[in-house]
Amino acid sequence: MAKLDIVLLGDARLRRKSKPIRKFNADLQQLAADMVETMRASHGVGLAAPQIGRNERLIVVEMPEEGFEEDPQAGQLHIVVNPEIVRARGEVAAGDEGCLSIPGYIGEVERPSQVTIKGLDVAGKPIRVRAYDYLARIFLHEIDHLEGVLFIDHIQTPGKLRRLLHNPETDEWYEEPVTGPLE
Repeated sequence: MAKLDIVLLGDARLRRKSKPIRKFNADLQQLAADMVETMRASHGVGLAAPQIGRNERLIVVEMPEEGFEEDPQAGQLHIVVNPEIVRARGEVAAGDEGCLSIPGYIGEVERPSQVTIKGLDVAGKPIRVRAYDYLARIFLHEIDHLEGVLFIDHIQTPGKLRRLLHNPETDEWYEEPVTGPLE
């Protein structure tokens, strides 16, 4: 396995619609394994292939156990090829999101609290996942990447996007509202 470079905001590949994957072979399995390693090494909860420069429909998602110990969805790794949203429903809730491709920024995004995803595993077998709350948010965020959509595209209200800053004197983190566009 290898840790891959993450594509950052401004790279045109993040804005392209991804193509379906047709070949289910050792190369795909290696790509998925490398994406999982990259996501974990970067302390992320999800990663889409465009974020490593590949405009292919592949996502990896893993909701952390820490902070979600009692949630049965916590700690489960999901690798989904050609994911599709079957149904998104439930109460629409606002929640903070960040992105490995936009380091140092978070923003409040509204998303449905339940989602059903279908796709294929790395062997080409059909899979279906029902996700709730935070896991649903992660899936929706990663599938957006496959359409060339970033979480910042969902933020319409000034002040909902914030920059994370570190004060080295106090070793504390703080937030500052972003008033202009990032791109």
